[in-house]
Amino acid sequence: MMRSWRMRTMLLLSLAALVLIMTVLFLGMVRMTVERQVRGNLELDMRHSLQTFHNLQQQRQQLLLRESSLLSELPSLKAVMTTSDSRTIADAGAEFWSLSGNDFFSLQSPEGRLEAYYNSGSSLTRQSVEAALRETINSPEVARLFVSDGRLFEISSRALTFGSGEQRTGLGYVTIGYVLDKKVAREVSEAAAADVAFVADGRIVAGTLPQALWQQLASSQGELLRRPIESEQMQLGGERYLASSVQLQPETPTGGAIQLVVLKSFGEEEQILAKLNRMVIILGVLAALFGVALAVSITRTVTRPMESLVAATRALSGGDFSHRIREEGAEEVRELSRAFDRMRSQMQKTQKDLLAAERMATIGQMASSVSHDLRHYLSAIYANAEFLANPKIPGEEREELLEDVRAGVQGMTDMLDSLLVFSRTGMVLHLQQESLAALIERTIGAIRSHPDARGVELRVIPVPPINVQVDTKELRRAVYNLLLNACQAAGQGQTLPWVSIEAVLLPEGMHITVRDSGPGVPVAIRDTLFHPFVSEGKQSGVGLGLALAKYIAEAHGGRIYLEDSESGNTAFTIALPSERILEEASCLATEER
Repeated sequence: MMRSWRMRTMLLLSLAALVLIMTVLFLGMVRMTVERQVRGNLELDMRHSLQTFHNLQQQRQQLLLRESSLLSELPSLKAVMTTSDSRTIADAGAEFWSLSGNDFFSLQSPEGRLEAYYNSGSSLTRQSVEAALRETINSPEVARLFVSDGRLFEISSRALTFGSGEQRTGLGYVTIGYVLDKKVAREVSEAAAADVAFVADGRIVAGTLPQALWQQLASSQGELLRRPIESEQMQLGGERYLASSVQLQPETPTGGAIQLVVLKSFGEEEQILAKLNRMVIILGVLAALFGVALAVSITRTVTRPMESLVAATRALSGGDFSHRIREEGAEEVRELSRAFDRMRSQMQKTQKDLLAAERMATIGQMASSVSHDLRHYLSAIYANAEFLANPKIPGEEREELLEDVRAGVQGMTDMLDSLLVFSRTGMVLHLQQESLAALIERTIGAIRSHPDARGVELRVIPVPPINVQVDTKELRRAVYNLLLNACQAAGQGQTLPWVSIEAVLLPEGMHITVRDSGPGVPVAIRDTLFHPFVSEGKQSGVGLGLALAKYIAEAHGGRIYLEDSESGNTAFTIALPSERILEEASCLATEER
Protein backbone atom coordinates (compact mmCIF):
# COMPACT_ATOMS: atom_id res chain seq x y z
CA MET A 1 0.00 0.00 0.00
CA MET A 2 2.91 2.35 0.76
CA ARG A 3 4.06 2.08 -2.85
CA SER A 4 0.92 3.97 -3.92
CA TRP A 5 1.54 6.84 -1.46
CA ARG A 6 2.83 10.16 -2.70
CA MET A 7 6.16 11.49 -1.49
CA ARG A 8 4.45 14.34 0.35
CA THR A 9 2.22 11.93 2.27
CA MET A 10 5.15 9.67 3.16
CA LEU A 11 7.23 12.64 4.30
CA LEU A 12 4.42 14.07 6.42
CA LEU A 13 3.65 10.70 8.00
CA SER A 14 7.34 10.00 8.60
CA LEU A 15 7.91 13.31 10.37
CA ALA A 16 4.68 12.97 12.35
CA ALA A 17 5.65 9.44 13.41
CA LEU A 18 9.15 10.63 14.33
CA VAL A 19 7.76 13.45 16.47
CA LEU A 20 5.26 11.10 18.10
CA ILE A 21 7.91 8.48 18.87
CA MET A 22 10.32 11.08 20.24
CA THR A 23 7.55 12.58 22.37
CA VAL A 24 6.54 9.20 23.77
CA LEU A 25 10.16 8.25 24.45
CA PHE A 26 10.84 11.60 26.10
CA LEU A 27 7.68 11.31 28.19
CA GLY A 28 8.61 7.77 29.21
CA MET A 29 12.19 8.73 30.07
CA VAL A 30 11.05 11.75 32.08
CA ARG A 31 8.44 9.70 33.90
CA MET A 32 10.91 6.92 34.68
CA THR A 33 13.50 9.43 35.88
CA VAL A 34 11.01 11.32 38.02
CA GLU A 35 9.52 8.10 39.43
CA ARG A 36 13.00 6.85 40.26
CA GLN A 37 13.77 10.15 41.94
CA VAL A 38 10.44 10.17 43.76
CA ARG A 39 10.95 6.62 44.96
CA GLY A 40 14.46 7.51 46.12
CA ASN A 41 13.15 10.55 47.96
CA LEU A 42 10.41 8.48 49.58
CA GLU A 43 12.89 5.82 50.66
CA LEU A 44 15.08 8.56 52.09
CA ASP A 45 12.08 10.03 53.92
CA MET A 46 11.27 6.54 55.14
CA ARG A 47 14.73 6.15 56.66
CA HIS A 48 14.42 9.59 58.22
CA SER A 49 11.01 8.62 59.62
CA LEU A 50 12.42 5.46 61.21
CA GLN A 51 15.35 7.42 62.60
CA THR A 52 12.94 9.98 64.03
CA PHE A 53 10.95 7.23 65.72
CA HIS A 54 14.12 5.72 67.18
CA ASN A 55 15.09 9.11 68.55
CA LEU A 56 11.66 9.60 70.12
CA GLN A 57 11.73 6.07 71.50
CA GLN A 58 15.15 6.63 73.06
CA GLN A 59 13.95 9.85 74.65
CA ARG A 60 10.88 8.10 76.06
CA GLN A 61 12.93 5.15 77.28
CA GLN A 62 15.46 7.43 78.99
CA LEU A 63 12.64 9.35 80.60
CA LEU A 64 11.00 6.09 81.65
CA LEU A 65 14.23 4.79 83.13
CA ARG A 66 14.80 8.02 85.11
CA GLU A 67 11.24 7.92 86.46
CA SER A 68 11.56 4.30 87.50
CA SER A 69 14.93 5.07 89.12
CA LEU A 70 13.43 7.95 91.10
CA LEU A 71 10.52 5.82 92.27
CA SER A 72 12.83 3.03 93.38
CA GLU A 73 14.63 5.47 95.70
CA LEU A 74 11.48 6.72 97.49
CA PRO A 75 11.76 5.76 101.23
CA SER A 76 7.99 5.68 101.56
CA LEU A 77 7.70 3.12 98.77
CA LYS A 78 10.46 1.03 100.33
CA ALA A 79 8.65 1.23 103.69
CA VAL A 80 5.45 -0.07 102.11
CA MET A 81 7.33 -2.97 100.53
CA THR A 82 8.92 -3.91 103.88
CA THR A 83 5.46 -4.78 105.23
CA SER A 84 5.30 -7.78 102.85
CA ASP A 85 1.51 -7.51 103.19
CA SER A 86 -0.27 -7.72 99.85
CA ARG A 87 -3.32 -5.74 101.00
CA THR A 88 -1.19 -2.94 102.43
CA ILE A 89 0.96 -2.86 99.29
CA ALA A 90 -2.11 -2.77 97.06
CA ASP A 91 -3.73 0.09 98.99
CA ALA A 92 -0.57 2.19 99.15
CA GLY A 93 0.45 1.42 95.56
CA ALA A 94 -2.50 3.36 94.16
CA GLU A 95 -1.09 6.59 95.59
CA PHE A 96 2.33 5.96 94.08
CA TRP A 97 0.74 5.17 90.69
CA SER A 98 -1.12 8.46 90.80
CA LEU A 99 2.10 10.19 91.81
CA SER A 100 4.04 8.72 88.85
CA GLY A 101 1.47 9.80 86.24
CA ASN A 102 2.17 6.74 84.06
CA ASP A 103 -0.26 4.53 82.18
CA PHE A 104 1.02 1.42 83.95
CA PHE A 105 2.32 0.82 87.51
CA SER A 106 3.08 -2.43 89.32
CA LEU A 107 4.83 -3.72 92.44
CA GLN A 108 6.38 -7.18 92.71
CA SER A 109 7.85 -9.16 95.59
CA PRO A 110 11.55 -10.05 95.63
CA GLU A 111 10.56 -13.42 94.15
CA GLY A 112 8.80 -11.67 91.24
CA ARG A 113 5.26 -12.33 92.48
CA LEU A 114 2.84 -9.63 91.35
CA GLU A 115 1.61 -7.78 94.45
CA ALA A 116 -0.33 -4.97 92.78
CA TYR A 117 -0.73 -3.42 89.31
CA TYR A 118 -2.62 -0.46 87.94
CA ASN A 119 -3.25 0.80 84.40
CA SER A 120 -5.23 3.46 82.60
CA GLY A 121 -8.24 2.36 80.60
CA SER A 122 -9.75 -1.07 80.90
CA SER A 123 -8.16 -3.52 83.29
CA LEU A 124 -5.52 -5.88 81.95
CA THR A 125 -5.50 -9.63 82.36
CA ARG A 126 -3.40 -10.57 85.37
CA GLN A 127 -1.84 -13.58 83.66
CA SER A 128 -0.54 -11.51 80.73
CA VAL A 129 0.83 -8.88 83.09
CA GLU A 130 2.60 -11.49 85.25
CA ALA A 131 4.19 -13.07 82.17
CA ALA A 132 5.43 -9.73 80.84
CA LEU A 133 6.77 -8.60 84.23
CA ARG A 134 8.59 -11.84 84.76
CA GLU A 135 10.70 -11.16 81.64
CA THR A 136 11.16 -7.50 82.62
CA ILE A 137 12.60 -8.11 86.10
CA ASN A 138 15.08 -10.55 84.56
CA SER A 139 16.59 -7.62 82.67
CA PRO A 140 16.10 -4.55 84.88
CA GLU A 141 17.04 -1.07 83.74
CA VAL A 142 15.98 -2.02 80.15
CA ALA A 143 12.72 -0.85 78.59
CA ARG A 144 10.57 -3.60 77.11
CA LEU A 145 7.32 -3.90 75.21
CA PHE A 146 4.41 -6.17 76.00
CA VAL A 147 0.92 -6.68 74.69
CA SER A 148 -2.10 -7.37 76.81
CA ASP A 149 -5.72 -7.43 75.73
CA GLY A 150 -4.93 -5.77 72.40
CA ARG A 151 -2.97 -2.90 73.97
CA LEU A 152 0.77 -2.24 73.65
CA PHE A 153 2.84 -0.97 76.57
CA GLU A 154 6.47 0.00 76.97
CA ILE A 155 7.66 -0.62 80.54
CA SER A 156 10.80 -0.40 82.67
CA SER A 157 11.49 -2.16 86.01
CA ARG A 158 13.75 -1.18 88.94
CA ALA A 159 14.71 -3.18 92.03
CA LEU A 160 13.72 -1.85 95.49
CA THR A 161 16.56 -2.39 97.95
CA PHE A 162 17.41 -1.50 101.57
CA GLY A 163 20.94 -0.84 102.80
CA SER A 164 24.14 -0.68 100.83
CA GLY A 165 27.01 -2.81 99.74
CA GLU A 166 26.98 -6.39 100.89
CA GLN A 167 24.28 -5.50 103.42
CA ARG A 168 21.83 -4.59 100.58
CA THR A 169 18.48 -6.35 100.99
CA GLY A 170 15.99 -6.77 98.16
CA LEU A 171 12.49 -5.48 98.93
CA GLY A 172 10.92 -6.15 95.52
CA TYR A 173 10.47 -4.42 92.13
CA VAL A 174 8.63 -1.38 90.83
CA THR A 175 7.59 -1.24 87.15
CA ILE A 176 6.19 1.74 85.29
CA GLY A 177 5.29 2.29 81.62
CA TYR A 178 3.14 4.05 79.08
CA VAL A 179 0.73 2.78 76.48
CA LEU A 180 1.56 3.00 72.76
CA ASP A 181 -1.89 4.00 71.53
CA LYS A 182 -3.30 6.09 68.71
CA LYS A 183 -2.15 9.30 70.40
CA VAL A 184 1.45 8.14 70.51
CA ALA A 185 1.15 6.87 66.92
CA ARG A 186 -0.08 10.32 65.85
CA GLU A 187 2.87 12.00 67.56
CA VAL A 188 5.26 9.67 65.81
CA SER A 189 3.43 10.23 62.51
CA GLU A 190 3.70 13.99 62.79
CA ALA A 191 7.37 13.80 63.65
CA ALA A 192 8.11 11.32 60.84
CA ALA A 193 5.72 12.90 58.26
CA ALA A 194 4.24 9.45 57.50
CA ASP A 195 1.49 7.11 58.61
CA VAL A 196 2.58 4.55 61.22
CA ALA A 197 1.22 1.43 62.83
CA PHE A 198 2.29 -0.66 65.82
CA VAL A 199 1.96 -4.38 65.09
CA ALA A 200 2.15 -7.21 67.62
CA ASP A 201 2.22 -10.81 66.48
CA GLY A 202 0.87 -9.84 63.03
CA ARG A 203 -2.03 -7.78 64.42
CA ILE A 204 -2.30 -4.01 64.30
CA VAL A 205 -2.76 -2.55 67.79
CA ALA A 206 -2.47 1.18 67.02
CA GLY A 207 -2.06 3.40 64.00
CA THR A 208 -2.93 6.63 62.20
CA LEU A 209 -4.77 5.35 59.10
CA PRO A 210 -8.56 4.79 59.09
CA GLN A 211 -9.75 1.43 60.38
CA ALA A 212 -10.86 0.30 56.90
CA LEU A 213 -7.36 0.81 55.48
CA TRP A 214 -5.81 -1.05 58.43
CA GLN A 215 -8.12 -3.98 57.71
CA GLN A 216 -7.14 -3.89 54.03
CA LEU A 217 -3.46 -3.76 55.01
CA ALA A 218 -3.85 -6.69 57.39
CA SER A 219 -5.69 -8.82 54.80
CA SER A 220 -3.40 -8.13 51.81
CA GLN A 221 0.05 -7.51 53.30
CA GLY A 222 0.55 -10.27 55.84
CA GLU A 223 4.31 -10.54 55.29
CA LEU A 224 4.80 -6.85 55.96
CA LEU A 225 3.22 -7.27 59.43
CA ARG A 226 5.28 -10.31 60.43
CA ARG A 227 8.84 -9.64 59.31
CA PRO A 228 11.04 -6.60 58.63
CA ILE A 229 10.82 -5.29 55.07
CA GLU A 230 13.02 -2.45 53.91
CA SER A 231 10.82 -1.12 51.07
CA GLU A 232 7.69 -2.31 49.29
CA GLN A 233 5.04 -0.63 47.13
CA MET A 234 1.37 -1.32 47.76
CA GLN A 235 -2.10 -0.06 46.93
CA LEU A 236 -4.47 0.95 49.73
CA GLY A 237 -7.80 2.63 49.19
CA GLY A 238 -6.98 3.54 45.60
CA GLU A 239 -3.72 5.25 46.61
CA ARG A 240 -0.13 4.09 46.25
CA TYR A 241 2.11 3.78 49.31
CA LEU A 242 5.72 2.95 49.97
CA ALA A 243 5.85 0.73 53.08
CA SER A 244 8.63 -0.28 55.42
CA SER A 245 8.60 -2.28 58.64
CA VAL A 246 11.17 -2.50 61.45
CA GLN A 247 11.25 -4.90 64.35
CA LEU A 248 11.00 -3.24 67.74
CA GLN A 249 11.19 -6.41 69.83
CA PRO A 250 11.85 -10.01 68.73
CA GLU A 251 9.52 -12.88 69.45
CA THR A 252 9.52 -14.06 73.09
CA PRO A 253 8.23 -17.22 74.77
CA THR A 254 5.25 -15.24 76.03
CA GLY A 255 4.45 -13.23 72.89
CA GLY A 256 5.09 -12.63 69.22
CA ALA A 257 7.39 -10.10 67.61
CA ILE A 258 6.49 -6.41 67.78
CA GLN A 259 7.03 -4.21 64.71
CA LEU A 260 6.59 -0.66 63.57
CA VAL A 261 5.13 -0.19 60.06
CA VAL A 262 5.67 3.13 58.30
CA LEU A 263 3.61 4.07 55.21
CA LYS A 264 4.60 6.94 52.93
CA SER A 265 1.97 8.07 50.40
CA PHE A 266 2.77 8.78 46.75
CA GLY A 267 -0.07 11.33 46.62
CA GLU A 268 1.94 14.52 46.41
CA GLU A 269 4.52 12.99 44.11
CA GLU A 270 1.82 11.66 41.77
CA GLN A 271 0.32 15.13 41.56
CA ILE A 272 3.73 16.41 40.53
CA LEU A 273 3.97 13.60 37.96
CA ALA A 274 0.51 14.44 36.62
CA LYS A 275 1.50 18.09 36.16
CA LEU A 276 4.72 17.01 34.52
CA ASN A 277 2.84 14.65 32.19
CA ARG A 278 0.50 17.46 31.15
CA MET A 279 3.44 19.71 30.43
CA VAL A 280 5.17 17.03 28.38
CA ILE A 281 1.97 16.30 26.42
CA ILE A 282 1.55 20.00 25.68
CA LEU A 283 5.16 20.15 24.55
CA GLY A 284 4.59 17.03 22.45
CA VAL A 285 1.56 18.57 20.75
CA LEU A 286 3.51 21.75 20.07
CA ALA A 287 6.39 19.68 18.73
CA ALA A 288 3.97 17.73 16.50
CA LEU A 289 2.51 20.97 15.14
CA PHE A 290 5.99 22.29 14.54
CA GLY A 291 6.91 19.03 12.81
CA VAL A 292 3.86 19.24 10.53
CA ALA A 293 4.66 22.86 9.70
CA LEU A 294 8.26 21.86 8.98
CA ALA A 295 7.07 18.94 6.83
CA VAL A 296 4.77 21.24 4.84
CA SER A 297 7.65 23.63 4.32
CA ILE A 298 9.92 20.81 3.20
CA THR A 299 7.30 19.44 0.82
CA ARG A 300 7.01 22.86 -0.78
CA THR A 301 10.72 22.96 -1.46
CA VAL A 302 11.25 19.27 -2.30
CA THR A 303 8.10 17.40 -3.24
CA ARG A 304 6.50 20.12 -5.38
CA PRO A 305 9.50 20.25 -7.76
CA MET A 306 9.51 16.44 -7.72
CA GLU A 307 5.82 16.42 -8.68
CA SER A 308 6.64 18.80 -11.51
CA LEU A 309 9.32 16.34 -12.64
CA VAL A 310 6.83 13.47 -12.45
CA ALA A 311 4.33 15.42 -14.56
CA ALA A 312 7.05 16.20 -17.11
CA THR A 313 8.05 12.52 -17.19
CA ARG A 314 4.46 11.48 -17.83
CA ALA A 315 4.18 14.03 -20.61
CA LEU A 316 7.44 12.78 -22.09
CA SER A 317 6.28 9.16 -21.92
CA GLY A 318 3.12 10.23 -23.77
CA GLY A 319 5.20 11.75 -26.55
CA ASP A 320 4.84 15.37 -25.50
CA PHE A 321 8.30 16.86 -25.94
CA SER A 322 7.11 20.44 -25.50
CA HIS A 323 6.43 20.15 -21.76
CA ARG A 324 8.96 22.18 -19.77
CA ILE A 325 9.55 22.31 -16.02
CA ARG A 326 10.46 25.24 -13.82
CA GLU A 327 13.72 25.28 -11.94
CA GLU A 328 12.73 25.57 -8.28
CA GLY A 329 13.54 24.03 -4.92
CA ALA A 330 16.91 23.00 -3.59
CA GLU A 331 20.04 23.16 -5.74
CA GLU A 332 20.07 19.38 -6.23
CA VAL A 333 16.46 19.46 -7.44
CA ARG A 334 17.16 22.37 -9.80
CA GLU A 335 20.13 20.50 -11.21
CA LEU A 336 17.87 17.48 -11.72
CA SER A 337 15.38 19.70 -13.56
CA ARG A 338 18.12 21.03 -15.84
CA ALA A 339 19.34 17.49 -16.49
CA PHE A 340 15.79 16.44 -17.35
CA ASP A 341 15.45 19.30 -19.84
CA ARG A 342 18.71 18.29 -21.46
CA MET A 343 17.51 14.69 -21.63
CA ARG A 344 14.17 15.79 -23.10
CA SER A 345 15.89 17.82 -25.82
CA GLN A 346 18.25 14.97 -26.59
CA MET A 347 15.38 12.45 -26.74
CA GLN A 348 13.41 14.75 -29.04
CA LYS A 349 16.35 15.02 -31.39
CA THR A 350 17.01 11.28 -31.14
CA GLN A 351 13.36 10.49 -31.87
CA LYS A 352 13.41 12.67 -34.97
CA ASP A 353 16.57 10.94 -36.13
CA LEU A 354 15.09 7.51 -35.41
CA LEU A 355 11.86 8.36 -37.26
CA ALA A 356 13.82 9.58 -40.23
CA ALA A 357 16.03 6.48 -40.18
CA GLU A 358 13.04 4.19 -39.74
CA ARG A 359 11.22 5.94 -42.56
CA MET A 360 14.19 5.50 -44.84
CA ALA A 361 14.59 1.87 -43.79
CA THR A 362 10.91 1.22 -44.41
CA ILE A 363 11.04 2.91 -47.76
CA GLY A 364 14.13 0.92 -48.67
CA GLN A 365 12.61 -2.37 -47.52
CA MET A 366 9.36 -1.60 -49.31
CA ALA A 367 11.15 -0.57 -52.46
CA SER A 368 13.21 -3.74 -52.38
CA SER A 369 10.17 -5.97 -51.90
CA VAL A 370 8.00 -4.09 -54.38
CA SER A 371 10.71 -3.94 -57.02
CA HIS A 372 11.32 -7.68 -56.70
CA ASP A 373 7.66 -8.60 -56.95
CA LEU A 374 6.87 -6.04 -59.65
CA ARG A 375 9.84 -7.32 -61.63
CA HIS A 376 8.45 -10.83 -61.26
CA TYR A 377 5.06 -9.81 -62.55
CA LEU A 378 6.51 -7.62 -65.31
CA SER A 379 8.79 -10.44 -66.45
CA ALA A 380 5.83 -12.76 -66.77
CA ILE A 381 3.81 -10.16 -68.63
CA TYR A 382 6.73 -9.29 -70.90
CA ALA A 383 7.46 -12.95 -71.75
CA ASN A 384 3.80 -13.76 -72.38
CA ALA A 385 3.46 -10.61 -74.53
CA GLU A 386 6.34 -11.81 -76.72
CA PHE A 387 4.69 -15.18 -77.08
CA LEU A 388 1.42 -13.49 -78.04
CA ALA A 389 3.26 -11.59 -80.78
CA ASN A 390 3.99 -14.89 -82.51
CA PRO A 391 1.10 -15.50 -84.98
CA LYS A 392 1.81 -19.23 -85.08
CA ILE A 393 0.60 -19.81 -81.50
CA PRO A 394 -2.68 -21.72 -81.44
CA GLY A 395 -5.81 -20.08 -80.01
CA GLU A 396 -5.95 -22.23 -76.88
CA GLU A 397 -2.36 -21.39 -75.93
CA ARG A 398 -3.07 -17.75 -76.71
CA GLU A 399 -5.94 -17.84 -74.19
CA GLU A 400 -3.66 -19.34 -71.57
CA LEU A 401 -1.03 -16.67 -72.21
CA LEU A 402 -3.66 -13.96 -71.94
CA GLU A 403 -4.84 -15.49 -68.66
CA ASP A 404 -1.28 -15.36 -67.32
CA VAL A 405 -0.98 -11.73 -68.39
CA ARG A 406 -4.29 -11.00 -66.72
CA ALA A 407 -3.10 -12.72 -63.50
CA GLY A 408 0.11 -10.68 -63.53
CA VAL A 409 -1.79 -7.45 -63.97
CA GLN A 410 -4.19 -8.47 -61.17
CA GLY A 411 -1.25 -9.26 -58.86
CA MET A 412 0.34 -5.90 -59.54
CA THR A 413 -2.98 -4.19 -58.97
CA ASP A 414 -3.50 -5.98 -55.64
CA MET A 415 0.01 -5.08 -54.55
CA LEU A 416 -0.47 -1.41 -55.38
CA ASP A 417 -3.87 -1.35 -53.63
CA SER A 418 -2.29 -2.85 -50.52
CA LEU A 419 0.42 -0.24 -50.51
CA LEU A 420 -2.13 2.54 -50.93
CA VAL A 421 -4.27 1.24 -48.06
CA PHE A 422 -1.28 0.79 -45.78
CA SER A 423 0.08 4.26 -46.56
CA ARG A 424 -3.11 5.99 -45.39
CA THR A 425 -2.82 7.47 -41.87
CA GLY A 426 -6.46 6.92 -41.05
CA MET A 427 -9.05 4.60 -42.52
CA VAL A 428 -12.53 5.97 -43.28
CA LEU A 429 -15.05 3.15 -43.22
CA HIS A 430 -18.00 3.14 -45.60
CA LEU A 431 -20.41 1.03 -43.57
CA GLN A 432 -23.24 -0.78 -45.26
CA GLN A 433 -25.50 -3.72 -44.49
CA GLU A 434 -24.33 -7.00 -45.95
CA SER A 435 -25.15 -10.70 -45.60
CA LEU A 436 -22.20 -12.45 -43.99
CA ALA A 437 -22.78 -15.59 -46.07
CA ALA A 438 -22.76 -13.59 -49.33
CA LEU A 439 -19.60 -11.72 -48.30
CA ILE A 440 -17.74 -14.96 -47.58
CA GLU A 441 -19.08 -16.61 -50.76
CA ARG A 442 -17.84 -13.77 -52.99
CA THR A 443 -14.46 -13.84 -51.24
CA ILE A 444 -14.18 -17.61 -51.81
CA GLY A 445 -15.06 -17.09 -55.48
CA ALA A 446 -12.33 -14.48 -55.83
CA ILE A 447 -9.68 -16.64 -54.17
CA ARG A 448 -10.49 -19.65 -56.41
CA SER A 449 -9.21 -17.75 -59.47
CA HIS A 450 -5.85 -16.97 -57.84
CA PRO A 451 -2.97 -19.16 -59.07
CA ASP A 452 -1.86 -19.97 -55.47
CA ALA A 453 -5.28 -21.54 -54.83
CA ARG A 454 -4.93 -24.12 -57.57
CA GLY A 455 -4.95 -27.62 -56.18
CA VAL A 456 -6.06 -26.44 -52.71
CA GLU A 457 -9.36 -27.82 -51.33
CA LEU A 458 -11.48 -24.92 -50.04
CA ARG A 459 -13.89 -25.93 -47.29
CA VAL A 460 -16.68 -23.56 -46.29
CA ILE A 461 -18.41 -24.42 -43.00
CA PRO A 462 -22.05 -23.25 -43.07
CA VAL A 463 -22.24 -19.56 -42.19
CA PRO A 464 -24.95 -18.31 -39.79
CA PRO A 465 -27.72 -16.42 -41.61
CA ILE A 466 -26.93 -12.99 -40.22
CA ASN A 467 -26.47 -9.48 -41.59
CA VAL A 468 -23.54 -7.33 -40.60
CA GLN A 469 -22.81 -3.62 -40.88
CA VAL A 470 -19.25 -3.33 -42.18
CA ASP A 471 -17.15 -1.80 -44.92
CA THR A 472 -17.74 -4.64 -47.37
CA LYS A 473 -14.76 -3.94 -49.58
CA GLU A 474 -12.26 -3.66 -46.73
CA LEU A 475 -13.54 -6.68 -44.76
CA ARG A 476 -13.48 -8.79 -47.95
CA ARG A 477 -9.87 -7.63 -48.45
CA ALA A 478 -8.97 -8.77 -44.89
CA VAL A 479 -10.63 -12.18 -45.30
CA TYR A 480 -9.10 -12.50 -48.80
CA ASN A 481 -5.62 -11.88 -47.40
CA LEU A 482 -6.13 -14.58 -44.74
CA LEU A 483 -7.38 -17.05 -47.36
CA LEU A 484 -4.52 -16.23 -49.72
CA ASN A 485 -1.90 -16.68 -46.98
CA ALA A 486 -3.61 -19.95 -45.98
CA CYS A 487 -3.53 -21.26 -49.57
CA GLN A 488 0.15 -20.35 -49.90
CA ALA A 489 0.93 -22.09 -46.57
CA ALA A 490 -1.19 -25.18 -47.41
CA GLY A 491 0.80 -25.67 -50.62
CA GLN A 492 3.93 -26.10 -48.49
CA GLY A 493 2.43 -28.77 -46.19
CA GLN A 494 3.19 -32.48 -46.14
CA THR A 495 -0.44 -33.58 -46.72
CA LEU A 496 -3.11 -32.79 -49.28
CA PRO A 497 -3.59 -29.02 -49.11
CA TRP A 498 -6.85 -27.70 -47.71
CA VAL A 499 -8.17 -24.42 -46.33
CA SER A 500 -11.38 -23.96 -44.31
CA ILE A 501 -13.36 -20.91 -43.25
CA GLU A 502 -16.09 -20.67 -40.64
CA ALA A 503 -18.02 -17.92 -38.86
CA VAL A 504 -19.20 -18.38 -35.26
CA LEU A 505 -21.58 -16.24 -33.21
CA LEU A 506 -20.53 -15.69 -29.59
CA PRO A 507 -21.99 -13.54 -26.80
CA GLU A 508 -19.20 -10.97 -27.23
CA GLY A 509 -19.48 -10.82 -31.05
CA MET A 510 -18.59 -12.72 -34.22
CA HIS A 511 -15.44 -14.72 -35.03
CA ILE A 512 -14.30 -15.51 -38.60
CA THR A 513 -11.64 -18.25 -38.51
CA VAL A 514 -9.46 -19.43 -41.42
CA ARG A 515 -7.55 -22.74 -41.01
CA ASP A 516 -4.99 -24.40 -43.27
CA SER A 517 -2.98 -27.62 -43.47
CA GLY A 518 0.34 -25.87 -43.82
CA PRO A 519 3.49 -26.40 -41.72
CA GLY A 520 2.60 -23.64 -39.22
CA VAL A 521 3.92 -20.16 -38.54
CA PRO A 522 7.68 -20.11 -37.88
CA VAL A 523 8.58 -19.30 -34.32
CA ALA A 524 10.97 -16.58 -35.47
CA ILE A 525 8.17 -14.32 -36.77
CA ARG A 526 5.32 -15.06 -34.36
CA ASP A 527 5.94 -11.96 -32.22
CA THR A 528 6.13 -9.68 -35.30
CA LEU A 529 3.62 -11.56 -37.41
CA PHE A 530 1.25 -8.63 -37.93
CA HIS A 531 4.00 -6.06 -38.60
CA PRO A 532 4.36 -4.80 -42.18
CA PHE A 533 6.92 -6.39 -44.53
CA VAL A 534 7.24 -9.50 -42.34
CA SER A 535 7.20 -12.79 -44.25
CA GLU A 536 9.17 -16.01 -44.39
CA GLY A 537 9.27 -18.81 -46.92
CA LYS A 538 7.03 -17.01 -49.45
CA GLN A 539 8.05 -16.76 -53.06
CA SER A 540 6.06 -13.57 -53.65
CA GLY A 541 4.41 -10.79 -51.68
CA VAL A 542 5.66 -7.83 -49.69
CA GLY A 543 4.46 -9.01 -46.28
CA LEU A 544 1.48 -6.64 -45.99
CA GLY A 545 -1.38 -9.18 -45.99
CA LEU A 546 -1.64 -9.78 -42.23
CA ALA A 547 -0.72 -6.18 -41.40
CA LEU A 548 -3.61 -4.97 -43.60
CA ALA A 549 -5.97 -7.54 -42.07
CA LYS A 550 -5.04 -6.31 -38.57
CA TYR A 551 -5.48 -2.68 -39.67
CA ILE A 552 -8.96 -3.39 -41.11
CA ALA A 553 -10.10 -5.46 -38.09
CA GLU A 554 -9.09 -2.73 -35.64
CA ALA A 555 -10.80 -0.09 -37.76
CA HIS A 556 -14.02 -2.09 -37.29
CA GLY A 557 -13.48 -2.16 -33.50
CA GLY A 558 -12.23 -5.73 -33.45
CA ARG A 559 -8.92 -7.57 -33.55
CA ILE A 560 -7.06 -10.41 -35.28
CA TYR A 561 -4.93 -13.05 -33.62
CA LEU A 562 -3.15 -16.34 -34.23
CA GLU A 563 -5.36 -18.99 -32.62
CA ASP A 564 -3.41 -22.20 -33.39
CA SER A 565 -0.10 -22.83 -35.10
CA GLU A 566 1.14 -26.36 -35.55
CA SER A 567 1.96 -28.54 -38.50
CA GLY A 568 -1.28 -29.47 -40.29
CA ASN A 569 -3.46 -27.00 -38.36
CA THR A 570 -2.89 -23.24 -38.34
CA ALA A 571 -5.77 -20.87 -37.55
CA PHE A 572 -6.16 -17.09 -37.77
CA THR A 573 -9.28 -15.44 -36.34
CA ILE A 574 -10.87 -12.05 -36.99
CA ALA A 575 -12.98 -11.06 -33.95
CA LEU A 576 -15.63 -8.37 -34.56
CA PRO A 577 -17.68 -6.79 -31.75
CA SER A 578 -21.37 -7.52 -31.26
CA GLU A 579 -22.43 -4.06 -32.49
CA ARG A 580 -21.40 -5.10 -36.01
CA ILE A 581 -24.12 -7.81 -36.01
CA LEU A 582 -27.50 -6.48 -37.10
CA GLU A 583 -29.95 -9.36 -37.08
CA GLU A 584 -30.60 -12.71 -38.69
CA ALA A 585 -31.17 -12.57 -42.41
CA SER A 586 -34.30 -14.72 -42.20
CA CYS A 587 -35.91 -12.22 -39.86
CA LEU A 588 -35.13 -9.40 -42.27
CA ALA A 589 -36.62 -11.34 -45.14
CA THR A 590 -39.79 -11.94 -43.15
CA GLU A 591 -40.15 -8.26 -42.32
CA GLU A 592 -39.64 -7.26 -46.00
CA ARG A 593 -42.39 -9.62 -47.05
